[in-house]
Amino acid sequence: MKERSTWESFFSSAGALSVFTGRFAVQATRGGQELRELGRQCFVIGYQSLPLTALTGFIMGLVLTIQLRPSLLDYGVESQLPSMISVAVIRELGPVITALIFAGKIGSRIGAELGSMRVTEQIDAMEVSGTNPFKFLVVTRVLACTLMLPALALIADAIALYGSYLGVNIKGNTSFPLFYRQAMNILSFGDVVPAFLKTFLFGFAVGIIGCFEGYFSKKGTEGVGRSANSAVVTASIAVFIIDLISVLVTDLLNLN
Repeated sequence: MKERSTWESFFSSAGALSVFTGRFAVQATRGGQELRELGRQCFVIGYQSLPLTALTGFIMGLVLTIQLRPSLLDYGVESQLPSMISVAVIRELGPVITALIFAGKIGSRIGAELGSMRVTEQIDAMEVSGTNPFKFLVVTRVLACTLMLPALALIADAIALYGSYLGVNIKGNTSFPLFYRQAMNILSFGDVVPAFLKTFLFGFAVGIIGCFEGYFSKKGTEGVGRSANSAVVTASIAVFIIDLISVLVTDLLNLN
């Protein structure tokens, strides 16, 4: 009975999220967008996530280089280190890790913010006053997430490669132009474009799930905490599912 109840809850939530996404699509394609609020959300979401994203990217590139170097030395292919790092970071690690950091920081923030507005009846007050709270609160945040995550992923990739360059030079002496050529020459269309495109899907998933959890938050302050936590967990799972699907589609299209 308990298992059945869990599945019923899952499908009910999935259906509600689908309806919520459809409502977003309708509102986003209508006129009268809150451009000023959208710009503010882009600044807040992008700017506040940049330091953590940059630090994560730098450590990722540096640690990955330090960990891989001994193994490549054993096989005498140390010169392939920049190429391996660039493919791993650009194709997979950069977008996914950035999306997970984004889900933890921004997803929880959106869930808690909208959840607090719901339990304090601020959203209800906006509806009574004639304001469209869905367009002002949800559409702007989802679009901001969709636009900002790709930019953050590109920055994280660049900083990760620079961290890798420093890692290569801990026990070596490689010039930056040489490292850059070795890292870039191995990349192809199938490495860069699919990885970049899926970051838009990651950003959309984080934004729509965070807004969904917060917009329908219940049970006072306890519900706000539950909404923030659920937003992070669900968005992280969605990132992995989207990544799996994108990899399968890319492989079927023979882009790699």
